Amino acid sequence: MGDGDRWFADVDTSTPNIARMHDYFLGGKDNFAVDREAAEAVLAIAPEVRLMAQEGLAFHERVVRYLVEQGITQFINLGSGLPTERNTHELARSLVPEARTAYVENDPVVLTHGRAILGRAPGVAIVKGDVLHPAALLADPGLREVIDLDRPVAVMLYAVLQYIPDSADPFARVAELRDALPAGSHIVLTHVVLDSRPDAEKPLVALYRNVLGQTEGRARTRDQVLPFFDGLDLVEPGLVYVREWRPDKPFLVERPEKLWMMVGVGRTAP
Repeated sequence: MGDGDRWFADVDTSTPNIARMHDYFLGGKDNFAVDREAAEAVLAIAPEVRLMAQEGLAFHERVVRYLVEQGITQFINLGSGLPTERNTHELARSLVPEARTAYVENDPVVLTHGRAILGRAPGVAIVKGDVLHPAALLADPGLREVIDLDRPVAVMLYAVLQYIPDSADPFARVAELRDALPAGSHIVLTHVVLDSRPDAEKPLVALYRNVLGQTEGRARTRDQVLPFFDGLDLVEPGLVYVREWRPDKPFLVERPEKLWMMVGVGRTAP
């Protein structure tokens, strides 16, 4: 049995997992019946979630291209999820061969799978950590092997902050991370908001709280997400729905609020 076949040997397959549910939304095969059941429960409430996952990947491609155009060749991807066919290091290296990427996760499922699939990729590190402990994360020896913190870096927070309740003060932790980054660095985030789907808020929040084993948490609005960019120069077009961020085909941007994921890029002072 190869490395890619035994990643799940010690994984709990009786409890749904956010990363595996996302894999299912994208049509992947690295998920189990319990994940598919939970994912289908989400889709029963909001069938557009599947398209939102696909649009998130399309945004990822656009933003990596933008960052490379700004001279960024180092990427820290927090909460990256299970490896796909369009991983950060692959996208970046297709544009600049010397690009380096550190994937950061605290989910044992993703860590095990990522190390099995990507562990030998050049210029790639897969380390344990999270946004709530930025100092420990940036000091991690594995991360520092591939990331030079004397040079600008892009930090990607894809669908991470939306699962962290206000009681954990994610705003302060993002600010701490921001202040520790070199000048000219960027922070990229995606965050689901339910401004346009208030009817879905209670059932979705309850479902995800159950999956995550949380006793608190609520959906944020766009205005409540915007403070994550405090102290950063918010790159045009700002904090917008995913299809509105520098689309390759602007004429396809129709009723962007139907896909209620906000995205934005902030730049630290040069």
